[in-house]
Amino acid sequence: MTATTTRTRRPRPKLVTLTDAAADQVRNILEERGEGYLRVGVKNGGCAGMEYMMDYVSEPETFDEVVEDKGVSIVVDAKAVLFILGSVIDHETTLLHSKFVFKNPNQTDACGCGISVTIVPSELG
Repeated sequence: MTATTTRTRRPRPKLVTLTDAAADQVRNILEERGEGYLRVGVKNGGCAGMEYMMDYVSEPETFDEVVEDKGVSIVVDAKAVLFILGSVIDHETTLLHSKFVFKNPNQTDACGCGISVTIVPSELG
């Protein structure tokens, strides 16, 4: 007779989370635009190799991951999952600018321009 054991899976970490300031800003923008989701991803480009992308969309694409955080629906581009796993999106306002900032544990470098970054894919081990 073969014994079976039930193995408890460890909780899956959220792909991305928002600070309170970012959640408030995204909610305001989504309401203003009449969209339902914040969509985030990365693309090749810039001096350091990659750039973060943000957009507002009505529906996720077929293979996108959907994360709920602080009352905001976030869509993560399927191709970006390993690059932004564990990231926190913040919103900063100073006298000179107002912008979203990614705090990404997978980011290893950034260009002086502040737009281009180097990101190493996360190891899910």
